[in-house]
Amino acid sequence: MSQRFAAPSARATVRVLLLLLVVALTATGCGRNKKDKAVDSRPVEAIYTEAHTDMTRGNWSGAEKQFQSLIAQYPYGPYTEQAQMELAYAQYKSGKLEEAVSSIDRFLRTYPTQRNVPYMYYLRGLANSNRDTVFLQKVWSLDSSRRDLSTPLQGYSDFNTVSERYPNSRYAADARLRMVQLRNTFARHEMDTALYYLHRGAYTAAVGRAKYILETLPQSEYQYDAVALLGEAYTRLGNKPLADDARRVLQMNDPQHPWLAGKWPDFPSTMRKLNPFAGEKSALDNERDDAH
Repeated sequence: MSQRFAAPSARATVRVLLLLLVVALTATGCGRNKKDKAVDSRPVEAIYTEAHTDMTRGNWSGAEKQFQSLIAQYPYGPYTEQAQMELAYAQYKSGKLEEAVSSIDRFLRTYPTQRNVPYMYYLRGLANSNRDTVFLQKVWSLDSSRRDLSTPLQGYSDFNTVSERYPNSRYAADARLRMVQLRNTFARHEMDTALYYLHRGAYTAAVGRAKYILETLPQSEYQYDAVALLGEAYTRLGNKPLADDARRVLQMNDPQHPWLAGKWPDFPSTMRKLNPFAGEKSALDNERDDAH
């Protein structure tokens, strides 16, 4: 009899406590799910209106959440198409560039012939042109030409798609202007690399970079710097005929170029080169500072 009414063991007590905890968590989760379901089950027009209001107020994070809720609850329909486009724009404006590109790619796969496809390529060009650089530019004033150019190259391709495939769209003219800007960025990147090779005595490598600029990135704002670099590299290689050819081209097309007066390139000081956080100037920067 005494054994029948004995106090529960410690193990049994622990089991009871665990069971109560599971019940409590389940009840809380059900309450939360009901609340979320109530929010998500609003009419599509109501969700879109709230999201669009957030957009007009510059509340990009709030708009992003609302559009994501709309798309999850209503995966098809005209509101969903518009929501996917505006979701990508909200992500772009809030600096979530990778998320914006992913949203745009999803839209292009789902609606390849939709009338706003040119805009989505244009928006993807904007996002890719600045992707992977927002944080670095906030921390250090880094020249965009000195970073990894893989995503800006994709941005250039996006703008080229708008320009060539949709030449009559309202975004084509600006896409072409942005292609010019990116071409100058790529050319500067090559020039900085070429000048580095020149400074290190790798003259043949410097010649290769300069030729790449002239052949692949024609009419960039650094084309005559590339000619001057050819002249300097050929001079140091002892190839006088080719150096003289470069000089003649410069005299005809850019007679004020400082290389003709023996004042280019002007390399940064050794101390600045040793400190990667000092905002080191390249020879191109020094040249332009002297001009002003």
